[in-house]
Amino acid sequence: MPRKSAQLLTGMERLTTPGDWLEFAVTLYETHKLALGQIATEAHDEALYLILHTLGLPMDSDERVLAKKLTAAQRESLAAVFHRRVIEHTPAAYITREAWLNDLRFYVDERVLIPRSYFLEIIPELGMEAGSGDPALHFGLERKKVRRVVDVCTGSACLAIVLAKHFPQAQVDAVDLSPDALAVAKINVREHGLESRVTLHRSDVFDAVPLVLYDVILSNPPYEPSAHCDQLPVEFTREPRLALDGGRDGLDIIRKLLRQARDRLTPQGIVLIEVGGLGPAMDREFAALKPQWIETADGSNCVCVIAADRLQTWCG
Repeated sequence: MPRKSAQLLTGMERLTTPGDWLEFAVTLYETHKLALGQIATEAHDEALYLILHTLGLPMDSDERVLAKKLTAAQRESLAAVFHRRVIEHTPAAYITREAWLNDLRFYVDERVLIPRSYFLEIIPELGMEAGSGDPALHFGLERKKVRRVVDVCTGSACLAIVLAKHFPQAQVDAVDLSPDALAVAKINVREHGLESRVTLHRSDVFDAVPLVLYDVILSNPPYEPSAHCDQLPVEFTREPRLALDGGRDGLDIIRKLLRQARDRLTPQGIVLIEVGGLGPAMDREFAALKPQWIETADGSNCVCVIAADRLQTWCG
């Protein structure tokens, strides 16, 4: 048995309740400096999620559950899960084969980026009545009149599905270059019963997508500079690099998306792009487009909106 694995298992026979395991797991996260941020930002929250999922318990279980005695088989299952998470640095979502966006469950595996996006805050406000929420989200867009939307770099199709649920009258295109990602996307579209409304396209941005006009073009593209991808924590290197690497300065896919979006928007259409820490670079390179930055709860404000009329006069 490898030394690290043996050290991890030492004393596990004393962990007789889920609460014991939770306390133990939080210590392991800190001792082994596990990276967070893929499904939770706190060790306690991620460890609790793994424990409840492994034991087949509801995520809203109360504290009494944590005091129940575990069987030997349950303890072995937990030991196997935390071996993968702590020793192998496997992301939690790849262990459970699921990720949640609000109350929506999505299947995920190593073929796709683990769903996480500021668009969860933003999509519910799209097309709502002016005066509610961030004014940058409106631009004259009316939710009930939105007929076509597209999610570029869709990965698991999670955002395409969220869009389809928010715009019930709309047809949704979901675009990705990776056939592996699209295989996962197909699973999620089917599980959410949206095969008639969400169409998957294998394409490098819009290269292979039929020319139609969209009311909303949304994208959470690869935007990490290549050098940054080389320095990511182990957990993040388990995700497909194609879904993270945005080229030398992180803007490769974004440049192509904006050039192609110019001919694919309705007159009142908008483009929304999540760009991580590239806000200053976006403002410099695309100053003529006057991107507007949407306020997010944590103050990162890393999603911009660009209106169709600005793209029409842009010479990029």
